[in-house]
Amino acid sequence: MSGQGAQRLKVLLVDDELGYLEVLQKRMSKRNLEVTPVSSGTEAVRQARQQSFDVAVVDLKMEDMDGIEVLKVLKMMDPKMAVIILTGHGSEQAAREGMALGAFDYLTKPCELSDLLTRIYASQER
Repeated sequence: MSGQGAQRLKVLLVDDELGYLEVLQKRMSKRNLEVTPVSSGTEAVRQARQQSFDVAVVDLKMEDMDGIEVLKVLKMMDPKMAVIILTGHGSEQAAREGMALGAFDYLTKPCELSDLLTRIYASQER
């Protein structure tokens, strides 16, 4: 087999809102992204230990570990992995802190899928 075909981007999707996680995973998968959905920061770290991802989309506010903690651990494990933070209204300051810690970008939830996809693809061009 030749490696000419475009590799599907591997996305680690981390959000503790299960309904949102499921909808986003389905919509992203339809756009030829290889999505691994997880509902906690702990599970995100476990998945990142088992396989490599091109980009992680991480919710800022979660029960077990917040998005900033997940960002720090993922960047230690794989400094090249792009991390995009999803934040609720009013948490932009924390998201900017995430940018200072190495996040590629952040988006406010709910975000348009097209905006998220634009950021995901842009993260691979750097």
